[in-house]
Amino acid sequence: MTGSEASPSFRLAYVPGVTPTKWVRIWNERLPDVPLTLLQVSPAEAFGVLRDGGADAGLVRLPVDRDDLSAIPLYTETTVVVVPKDHVVAAVDEVTTGDLADEVVLHPLDDTLGWERPPGEPAFERPATTADAIELVAAGIGLLVVPQSLARLHHRKDLTYRPVADAPESRVALSWPQEATTDLVEDFIGIVRGRTVNSSRGRVKPPEEKKPPKKPQRTGTGKPAARAPRGGSSGGRNARSGGRTGKPRRRS
Repeated sequence: MTGSEASPSFRLAYVPGVTPTKWVRIWNERLPDVPLTLLQVSPAEAFGVLRDGGADAGLVRLPVDRDDLSAIPLYTETTVVVVPKDHVVAAVDEVTTGDLADEVVLHPLDDTLGWERPPGEPAFERPATTADAIELVAAGIGLLVVPQSLARLHHRKDLTYRPVADAPESRVALSWPQEATTDLVEDFIGIVRGRTVNSSRGRVKPPEEKKPPKKPQRTGTGKPAARAPRGGSSGGRNARSGGRTGKPRRRS
């Protein structure tokens, strides 16, 4: 278990554009005694943080090196092109990479799409980060193709974005060191997979304590209440005979 047994905690790393808010809320509802700490890391350093024990798990972008890290794909993002609001692309609902062939398309060093060959014309120099590339788009230097979450993260009033139909897509995954699949990691896996608290695939809950059998109800005198005789009415045979007692009379 992460941390000391007396005071467990869970550290979750996440890369820019990923929003863990929903899962953190569910964690706090299910495990209120285990604090969850969020660590924002760059895509370049995310896997090193996991391997060095700086976080228990991370929300990262695929691909993941499966030699020492486990990963569960969570969702795939829409890819968009970020353009100035007065650009011709802003007038359409969707474009293709072919539509960008004559445009300068920026390719930052922290690109998350893994292009074999980026579309458009290359810039003279690759921006160091996506944030730097956004500034260049605003300055009219070129366009930028990124996952939609990054376009939203770096939103500016003078920029907009449109989907790129045939561009590579970014896939977000939960990853953690294979040799550190702790109970708390299993708990978070259950949350991101949508398991309920009572799911059979979640952690085994301790058996419920059996309640002792109820004691017989006692009367006001402190003695157990009398049980009714078998056969119905408490009057028995005497009740059926009209209350007569003794031996039956012979017929004359």
